[in-house]
Amino acid sequence: MRHKKREIQDKALIEEIIAKAEVCRLGLCRDGMPYIVPVSFGYDGSRIYFHTAAEGMKIDYIAANNKVCFELEHDVRVIPSDNAACKWSMSFYSVIGFGTVEEITDSQPKIYALAQIMKHYSKQEWDFDAEIVGKTRLWRIAIERITGKQSKDRVGK
Repeated sequence: MRHKKREIQDKALIEEIIAKAEVCRLGLCRDGMPYIVPVSFGYDGSRIYFHTAAEGMKIDYIAANNKVCFELEHDVRVIPSDNAACKWSMSFYSVIGFGTVEEITDSQPKIYALAQIMKHYSKQEWDFDAEIVGKTRLWRIAIERITGKQSKDRVGK
């Protein structure tokens, strides 16, 4: 990282950023062509979970290359400058990670993944209809590396 003092190494702060993020962006690659897609997600402290439609571009990319990059951010805002266009800035916390994605096919792990996704957004427990669980495609990212970054106005806070 170019600005070492902006790097977040505190695991608790990284976990907080993930907990407060609303969207996870996946970076995928197939045949040298990148693809970035936002997904709803859940997180259990070591894996990220998401769901997909039965078919589509995400699945095609994952089938070709299960190595992924992911990005999440929280508390993003513009910092304007009244007197110089190039003095505008951003305030943010972000997390970027790398890992391997795999589909979850067994019923109990699928229910667990759905529970993580729903808990992220609703902060409560849910019951899941077996028919819906059977039809839903769920995925997990085994996180291999993760880092955080904060804007210069956040350093030391």
